[in-house]
Amino acid sequence: MLPQLNLPEANLKLKAPATPNGKPQVWDECRKLYVSLTPEEYVRQSFLSYLINVLGYPRERTAVEATVNVNGQNHRADIIIYDLNMHPLLIVECKAPTVQISQKTLDQALRYNTQLGVKYIVLTNGLRHYCLGVSPQNVVILSQIPPYLKGV
Repeated sequence: MLPQLNLPEANLKLKAPATPNGKPQVWDECRKLYVSLTPEEYVRQSFLSYLINVLGYPRERTAVEATVNVNGQNHRADIIIYDLNMHPLLIVECKAPTVQISQKTLDQALRYNTQLGVKYIVLTNGLRHYCLGVSPQNVVILSQIPPYLKGV
């Protein structure tokens, strides 16, 4: 049974275990494939549903587990949303519900942002969500995640 998250109900498409690890799978609408339903993936897919279906972020401008090269090393950003000109606008770092959002989580997202230059960073474990507005001068905590049209 999946834990209750602090997000609107996401109508996730699940498939019975068919992988060697025996885990159920969830359909990723952005990547157009089934992936193992780990606790972090559950948060990622639920948060994607929130961004797309509630806040209006376009699926076609969304990258999941996108490669970000930082200092010659490839990392994977959980979610990157692009603006109308296909410049990175928002990055989301997802953790499992049992993982606390910490300075380490923020540092990870800020490292990715050295290459991306987004306006917004979101940190979530599905239970707690933090949105930061980012500019070259500072980083501020926002009270909510802006809808897509306001974020362009």
